Amino acid sequence: MKHQYYPPRYEQKQFHCPHCNVFASQSWYDLLINLHNSMTSTSFKGSYCAHCKKWGFWYNGRLIVPAESPVEPPHHDLPEACLSDYEEARDIVSRSPRGAVALLRLCLQKLMPHLGEDGKNINDDIKSLVTKGLPSLVQQALDVCRVVGNNAVHPGELDINDTPEIAHQLFRMINFIVEDRITRPKEIQALYSQLPQGAIDAIAKRDGSQ
Repeated sequence: MKHQYYPPRYEQKQFHCPHCNVFASQSWYDLLINLHNSMTSTSFKGSYCAHCKKWGFWYNGRLIVPAESPVEPPHHDLPEACLSDYEEARDIVSRSPRGAVALLRLCLQKLMPHLGEDGKNINDDIKSLVTKGLPSLVQQALDVCRVVGNNAVHPGELDINDTPEIAHQLFRMINFIVEDRITRPKEIQALYSQLPQGAIDAIAKRDGSQ
C-alpha cells in the first residue's frame, strides 16, 4: 500500500527528505556571510535531516539544493518505460511547470499499453477503459492528466506556468493511477493464488468458468 508523501516545505519540522526520501525531523538554520569579519544575514536557510544527516539549502523559501523538485517520487510499480519521463519532469518542474506537464503527458501515454490499451490516442484509450468498467475516480484522474497535458503541448485555456501547483498535483495523479490499476490488482492476485487449489476450483465452478 502506498504511503502518504509529505513534500519538503519551507520551515516545516518534518517532511520526506529530498535526499533520503525518509519522513524525518528537520532542523532549520540561518545561513550567514562572513563579510569583513562581520556576520551578515542572508535570505538563505539550511534544513538538516535527522535521518541521513544531509543538508537542504533554501533561498527565499524555495528549495535550491538538491535541485530536484519537492514532488512525489515515482510509484515503485511505475513501468520502466515511463520512469525516465517521470524523473525528468520531477527534475524540471520548478523551472518549467509546462515542460514537466508535457513530459507527464508522455509518461501517461507510455503507461497506457500497461493498462491494456494501444497508447496511440489517450482519449480513445480512456474511453476503452471506461467501457471495460473503469471506476469513475480513476477516469477523472486520467482525464486530469490528459487535459492538463494537452494544454501544456497546445495553446489552451489553462496556462500551466500561471498555475504551477497543477503540475505538482499531476505527479500524484500518475502515482494514483499506477496504484489503482497496477499495484492493487497485483496484490490481490498474489493473495488469491495462495488459496488452496480446491477452493480455487470451487470458485471457478461457481462462476461458470469450468
